[in-house]
Amino acid sequence: MPVSHMPWRVLRGMAPGQNCQLFHASTIEPTRTTAAKTYLSARRFQPTLKPPLPSSIRRAYSSGPPTSARLNLPIDYSTTPLLAHTTQSALSNTELPTDLRGSGATKRMNLYQAINDAMSIALAEDESVLLFGEDVAFGGVFRCSMNLKETYGDERVFNTPLSEQGIVGFAIGVAAEGMRPIAEIQFADYVYPAFDQIVNEAAKFRYRDGTNGRHVGGLTVRMPCGAVGHGALYHSQSPESLFTHVPGLRVVIPRSPLQAKGLLLASIRSNDPVIFLEPKILYRAAAEQVPVEAYELPLSKAEVLKQGADVTIVSYGQPLYNCMSAIKQAEADLKGKGKAGSFSVELIDLRTIYPWDKETVLNSVRKTGRCIVVHESMVNQGVGAEVAAVIQEDPSTFVRLEAPVQRVAGFSTHMPLAMEKFNLPDVSRVYDAIKTAMEY
Repeated sequence: MPVSHMPWRVLRGMAPGQNCQLFHASTIEPTRTTAAKTYLSARRFQPTLKPPLPSSIRRAYSSGPPTSARLNLPIDYSTTPLLAHTTQSALSNTELPTDLRGSGATKRMNLYQAINDAMSIALAEDESVLLFGEDVAFGGVFRCSMNLKETYGDERVFNTPLSEQGIVGFAIGVAAEGMRPIAEIQFADYVYPAFDQIVNEAAKFRYRDGTNGRHVGGLTVRMPCGAVGHGALYHSQSPESLFTHVPGLRVVIPRSPLQAKGLLLASIRSNDPVIFLEPKILYRAAAEQVPVEAYELPLSKAEVLKQGADVTIVSYGQPLYNCMSAIKQAEADLKGKGKAGSFSVELIDLRTIYPWDKETVLNSVRKTGRCIVVHESMVNQGVGAEVAAVIQEDPSTFVRLEAPVQRVAGFSTHMPLAMEKFNLPDVSRVYDAIKTAMEY
């Protein structure tokens, strides 16, 4: 019987998430003795009828890995080499402006603070910049727009009705009139009502207007994306590949606070409409030293995070941290099995997944002869399929392959709730792909 049809007295007293056996009143036979009726009546209000698991094997989903785990350990964002933990390491980034490198000031920020800082700079330096979306004036669900309304006024930072189609449609209109709107979609999962506006209007506007010269290049659409462990169907989607099929858009996904600030400022200042997806699990998890001054990082340019000789891993966003953990273990286990005696893996962050940096990826694969593409979104028709196709279509790269290109990605199913972590590319899956590539 559906829970909605159960008598309220059967449901009361049940704690959320408890494994409860429900008894409907009609299941108690009228021939039962009074004692039996009393017993059954009491039992149906008990939250757990099955004996609990022994403590030696009982483990809550969120309590961490078993003590025997070797690969799928929690990511230690405080020590990962993918984040700049010191001012010196932050300012050593060769993509920063020359006047910042070595002498600029930095501040420790997490991802949502870096996003906030970038938008504050954009609003301060250009009065044509607007910021709007659902709850943006209150700071937003993830606090990315905290204090911006108070600083820049409610004519430039404001809430909108709960209509994604309306948010993006309005943004396209003001962008066509020369403004630089930053439109926030509260979750990437909610962008689909605005898909028509993005694909049929924003992406086509410059092409359609031709020599008349109008465009919506100042448009940036921001949205949190990806899994957090408990978002399930409607709060954990990674829809980036849907936008990579559309000419006229740029699609950007940062991996860290320093990257997010520079890429977002570049997106806002760009003369192309940009879809800017922010891995929500990193909003508070990833923190690093970020330059205080304004700076841009190049769009459509991949970054080689780690040099290697034997395998190329291409990824973006949060999975890069899993890749780094898998690489560390694989290099220890496969020591001495590489081309030069040692064994090393090259790691590349695409950053912009459309139009993506083919040259950097192809040069790397020609060197290593093996490639693995890792992303959180579903494997079917995804970014990994595009990268694999480009590699095998390039004659100079194809002849250097020593193993098939592999994809490690989300499975082709809707995001489950209790099993969400098992749907994502974890450290062990990346590690297995590295071994498979070397053993081919």
